Amino acid sequence: MVSSEAEVHPQAIVDPSAKLAAGVRVGPWSWVGPDVEIGEGTEILSHVVVKGPTRIGRNNRIFQFSSVGEECQDKKYQGEPTTLSIGDNNVIRESCTIHRGTVQDRGETRIGSGNLLMAYVHVAHDCVIGDEVILANCATLAGHVDVDDHVILGGGTMVHQFCHLGAHCMSAGGSIVLKDIPAYVMASGQSASAHGLNVEGLKRRGFSKDTIQTLRRAYRIVYREGNTLQQAVEQLEMEFPDSDEVRVFLASLKRAERGIVR
Repeated sequence: MVSSEAEVHPQAIVDPSAKLAAGVRVGPWSWVGPDVEIGEGTEILSHVVVKGPTRIGRNNRIFQFSSVGEECQDKKYQGEPTTLSIGDNNVIRESCTIHRGTVQDRGETRIGSGNLLMAYVHVAHDCVIGDEVILANCATLAGHVDVDDHVILGGGTMVHQFCHLGAHCMSAGGSIVLKDIPAYVMASGQSASAHGLNVEGLKRRGFSKDTIQTLRRAYRIVYREGNTLQQAVEQLEMEFPDSDEVRVFLASLKRAERGIVR
């Protein structure tokens, strides 16, 4: 059902079963398929394809030539009705490709709110992206990648499947990420290795000097004192039992099934 307050260009095609809320705008030569829901104020520019099952929230902007909700590039996929969910206030720039999930995982690809996906970004099946994430031009996420809040990936970054990128981490342009990047850590290279804390990012997000100093100490325990990962985890738990920020760092270390960038 298309709201009477939605604006659909005469040269756009919207399936009769699609649900478009008030204030939705669909530009010329765009196609919105069945089992698609689009929330208030979202703008679909020209030449965009949106396939379902897909749910898109409010006040998003999706630019020309993007493909949103297409079936995944996984040979195991047999047409199951997997989903894509996108939150609010995202900007998805030109020629991005975002695929639905697979039944071998959660069955859903999920993108949070307030994110910027620059041109030519690819988000593969079963990825989960948090809030306030920036994926610069041509960043590529393989299947089953988790990206926590406030992550920034430089242009051309390529992330291996099943990697987890912790909150506030950052990669340099052209990085190839084969292991997890813990929270707050900067990484670069092919393959990527750790290069200190994302201090400038933390300052911009209001982290205090004392908190940043605490995180610097936590980083040294993991990366500068010759500890194994298990030894570092144990030392962090003992030395910083009451720090919420270190707790986030610890959580990203503990879930690193592929190991962490070193």
